[in-house]
Amino acid sequence: MGKEVIVEVKHMDKRFGSTIALNDVSIEVRRGEIQGLIGENGSGKSTVTSIISGMQKADSGQMLYKGGKWEPLSMLWALEKGIGMIVQESGTVPGISVAENIFLGETDRFKTFGNDDKKWGMVKRKEMMKEAQKALDSIGASHIKAEQMTAMLDMQDRKLVEIAKIMIKNPEVLVVDETTTTLSQIGRDIIYKIMNRMKEENKAVIFISHDLDEIMNVCDSLTVLRDGKIIVTFSNEEFDEELIKTSMIGREMQGDYYRGDYDGSYDDEVVLEVKDASLGNQLKNFNLKIHRGEILGVGGLSHCGMHTLGKVLFGACKLETGRVLIKGRELKDEADAMKEQIGYVAKDRDVESLCLNASIRDNIAVGGLDRFALHKFLILPREEKKYVQKQINDLSVKCAEMDQYVSALSGGNKQKVVFGKWIGRGSEILILDCPTRGVDIGVKQAMYQLMYRMKKEGKSIIIISEEMAELIGMADCLIIMKDGEIKKELPRSETLSESDIIRYMI
Repeated sequence: MGKEVIVEVKHMDKRFGSTIALNDVSIEVRRGEIQGLIGENGSGKSTVTSIISGMQKADSGQMLYKGGKWEPLSMLWALEKGIGMIVQESGTVPGISVAENIFLGETDRFKTFGNDDKKWGMVKRKEMMKEAQKALDSIGASHIKAEQMTAMLDMQDRKLVEIAKIMIKNPEVLVVDETTTTLSQIGRDIIYKIMNRMKEENKAVIFISHDLDEIMNVCDSLTVLRDGKIIVTFSNEEFDEELIKTSMIGREMQGDYYRGDYDGSYDDEVVLEVKDASLGNQLKNFNLKIHRGEILGVGGLSHCGMHTLGKVLFGACKLETGRVLIKGRELKDEADAMKEQIGYVAKDRDVESLCLNASIRDNIAVGGLDRFALHKFLILPREEKKYVQKQINDLSVKCAEMDQYVSALSGGNKQKVVFGKWIGRGSEILILDCPTRGVDIGVKQAMYQLMYRMKKEGKSIIIISEEMAELIGMADCLIIMKDGEIKKELPRSETLSESDIIRYMI
């Protein structure tokens, strides 16, 4: 006899304008299982789980939770009833403390006077801080302090705060939507422990990830969506990498995934150089040279300094000592970097690389104003449209029109827009911080092929990544950072393995 069904979705449909997001989708989620969802960007994974968790409503269909009709009024309401969702993008408020984020909308429980129905008076902050710290400690995030301002935390720690906020409610069903893409291995281990604990407690997890190895390792079953439809559900015993990939994209993948050569050569010409750079604990007397036609990989654990290095190379972070040189001249700031044809794709895409409340057109066009504006003041609309449309076509951005808001796009299509902004203006140097975060395998392959093509054109690429397979698969040279320093430099090699890298990271 099969395990008990805790959540059931029946014949669900959802449209956004003319776009069909879900088409007759039916899913069963069972107790004591980690149920995987996988598919290309825009396949419907996040749409169906956001409906289950109360973020939005379906156009038609039915949901059952613990055998009863399920029509969640909101995400908070759903969480109180036992279904919680850790969203893909940032879900914290930066201008308040960690404790206030964990108890956002619930601070009344810590007020001085009254009963459970109604309370008033001052918030007992000491008690709130104590409870928040307990929530952080319980998930294994004791290094985060409840009294800290959330804005001072990096992307990973903000995500751990969100996880603590959900887990304090002790949900029976947990939706993990692309959460691991923002986390280092330490953060991922925290998530895996939570998921496995819920499985052992006969609860349920819905896990969305584009990392096929990860999803095959942690899931008991796996449902593939494509173009808003359920294609197939595999049990753990049926997992087959090539079969899953084919189910996701509807065809066998053509050509190399990563680059197919092991020639790690590049020109002698140095195009970007870091000399004697220091910045707190993030960079310590740091020196680095990037050459023309080089793909340089930068790896390490989350707090090793590699993400700060990306900002420094783009002029977005001021050094305490040392310099960044572009073709021998000192780099001043971001505007100077853009003038010198340097592009930067930030790890925190939605905050640092995109304006979500602007259109695709505006996000791409902002990088190329000097290509279609007269005297920097008068924009030529026809030339702007042609410029933007070329990037949409070249990068296969799935959208209704170029004036569509970027916020409505899937993660992979958002990332294509960021790439379009920098590639459109002909960037000679691209700094890519976790460039394939939240991107499906088909888009990843296209991005890798684009990077390799740019290398062959003599352009220089810096890939900063927590994905070791990505670094091994693409880099001519790989540097491993730890505590703000380069611990090891590894040349491209057919025999280079993840274990070779890990021993220098830890």
